[in-house]
Amino acid sequence: MVESGLEADLERLLAARSKLGIALSPDEVRSIVRTLGRLPTDVELYAFDAQWSEHCSYKSSRRHLRKLPVHGPTVLQGPAEDAGIVRLGSWDGHEWGIVIAHESHNHPSQVVPFEGAATGIGGIVRDVLCMGAEVIGLADPLRFGSLDDPHCRYVAQSVVDGIAAYGNAIGVPNLGGDVYIDSSFDDNVLVNVVALGLVRADQIIHSKAPPGSAGYDIVLVGKATDRSGFGGASFSSLTLDDADAEANKGAVQVPDPFLKSVVMRASYRVFAELRARGIEAGFKDLGAGGLCGCSAELVASGGYGAEIDLDRAPTAQPDLPAPVIAIGETQERLCWIVPPEFTPALLAIYNEEFALPRIARGACAAVIGKVTESGRYVARHRGEIVMDVPLGFLVDGVRYNRPYTIALPDAEPTELLLERVRALPPQPAGTLLRAALAHRDVCSRAAIVERYDSVVRGTTAVPAGYADAGVIVPLPGSPLGIALSVDGNPRYGAIDPQRAAELAVIESVRNVAAVGATAAGLTDCLNFGDPTDPKALGAFVAAVDGLAHAGRELGVPYVSGNVSLYNQSKSGRAVAPSPIVACVGTIADVARTTTADLKRGGSALVLLGTPHAALGGSVYAELAGIATPNLAQPDYALIRRELALLGALQDEGLVLAAHDLSDGGLLVAIAEMIFAAARAGAERGAWILDSALWAPALPASVALFAEYGGFVLEVVHADAVRAQAVAYGVEVLHIGETLDRAELVIEPQDERIPVEVLHEAWSAPLRDFYGDAA
Repeated sequence: MVESGLEADLERLLAARSKLGIALSPDEVRSIVRTLGRLPTDVELYAFDAQWSEHCSYKSSRRHLRKLPVHGPTVLQGPAEDAGIVRLGSWDGHEWGIVIAHESHNHPSQVVPFEGAATGIGGIVRDVLCMGAEVIGLADPLRFGSLDDPHCRYVAQSVVDGIAAYGNAIGVPNLGGDVYIDSSFDDNVLVNVVALGLVRADQIIHSKAPPGSAGYDIVLVGKATDRSGFGGASFSSLTLDDADAEANKGAVQVPDPFLKSVVMRASYRVFAELRARGIEAGFKDLGAGGLCGCSAELVASGGYGAEIDLDRAPTAQPDLPAPVIAIGETQERLCWIVPPEFTPALLAIYNEEFALPRIARGACAAVIGKVTESGRYVARHRGEIVMDVPLGFLVDGVRYNRPYTIALPDAEPTELLLERVRALPPQPAGTLLRAALAHRDVCSRAAIVERYDSVVRGTTAVPAGYADAGVIVPLPGSPLGIALSVDGNPRYGAIDPQRAAELAVIESVRNVAAVGATAAGLTDCLNFGDPTDPKALGAFVAAVDGLAHAGRELGVPYVSGNVSLYNQSKSGRAVAPSPIVACVGTIADVARTTTADLKRGGSALVLLGTPHAALGGSVYAELAGIATPNLAQPDYALIRRELALLGALQDEGLVLAAHDLSDGGLLVAIAEMIFAAARAGAERGAWILDSALWAPALPASVALFAEYGGFVLEVVHADAVRAQAVAYGVEVLHIGETLDRAELVIEPQDERIPVEVLHEAWSAPLRDFYGDAA
């Protein structure tokens, strides 16, 4: 109960929430007042507003995320910190780890697209950096609204430019990502970002105050605090309203990748000095919640408290209000916890050796406080205490068990669906293929991908677009490689979020397997609508169930992730449920990597997969005007055997090219393998057997265009491949052969389509991505 003397003040505070820009609910405000026994100060109010936002607290989602498998022999660091870490392998007498983080920057990118997307890259880079890692790669799964709409096109163009400008400036290669275009994203673009890092297993730095660190210094590093980004965490946890667009722009941070580049390299130097001296430190990035959020989480994770002097935080202008200094989300900042005897060396590295004050006005490293044993967060400004709260209540004080309703579709009887397909007017396969290649979710992404530097640093073995996953070789002289794929189909999510989540996991694992890698870890970014809507939360819960099931069945743990809710407009229009999954894989010998381009004429093409009527959400179903809930049906035991067989065939050198079967189906996959060969400078084609010879129970259009998953392989010694398949209990279907001429031939109909015709259909839709709307 709130004491009667506080009641009137509390009611006035509740009435002023909207004017103050506070997203806390009335019950949350009452809980704060009840626990503190008084009204919160301005700084405390904004601190709780940030820390109790969905973005920071996961208050509606955390209980469901516990279902995800997070343990396994590949895991060095699970999802408890800013980034996860999986084992890469041993080299030069040391065990090495791959650091991976996955985040969203959706709301900021809708309101201020360039800056929102750029600062999304900046934030994910800091998440990886603060684990003591060298940042080595990026990826960017993107979901855009209809490009026929001028504003949606502007948002999409600016997002791509923001990602390119930041990633290229800091010198980190972009290894991939995917792009989907759907009208459900007209009001809420999705900008998810992934970053990879490299760290020695015995040199990991943790995002918490180390044991015995009471009395250690808290050091703020980077850009001087300014007014940008104030209220960003709360803004990212609210439904977007066009009427608030101008006001919301102030909640978006301002990027400075050139400063970040120097901060990264200075931090690498600090890592080396800490290791040389054998000092354990804590390190965390300033993201949502700013200085207060970062330092509070750092000390709370170690079981400590903090005393902060806001006057010692560098600011870009005089007389910034205390809440802005404490909570503002100015970019390019990190926070250290170090022993006092190391502090002079730390300050000298940033301020003198790397001269941060000369890179950006006001940038520096500065001591702003101390770690205490009090378990409280105390902040002073101009000599007065402006914040004094129990840390546990601040960082872990709110959780919800919200009601939800899961409504999953019933499958349509297969025979009924096939009858509807057979009743459609017949069309030549080539005509259907050209339409599928021109589909917004299949067509070439060259206009986007070419904006990114995919080979900077010189470690990229397979750039984006040459294979199903990007591949880098991070250790000079080592054969160890890293593969990365990011996947998630919103057309599937709109039908069945649980199955869509499963298929995202399966596709990401297949993609790293296609290049010859073994899946080591998964991350997830869950993009959904309003969690107070039982149906929207039910879609989220169903997706988590799907992720958990697929991860367990395939034996791949989750090591990092993010939840992004309230992706809907004031009109109630929400994004298609969008579980997006990244898979990082390890390669023992990068010389054995498999790419997607057809290598030579006369090779056998085989299908490693089971054709069935997986037309729900497919490109073919949309083109044909068929609505059906029938998504691909995973047989996990079979998928495990298929992955094992593929690995064995790759190890024996029997696979020349590999490509997973996904958007658009089998014929699209083969066309993409031909296009990849052309990009590699080779003229290739293929002839395909009539599907009646290898999938007689299905209409040709279903066999050729359904999205049932699996792999298309170019193989040598087809008899040896078939023998291996029998040993693994897997059927491989001989579907055709490769040609030394640029033509796709479908036999025995003798349908012949020049590759240049197919390539033009595939290339044209986004060729003018940066031009005016059509």
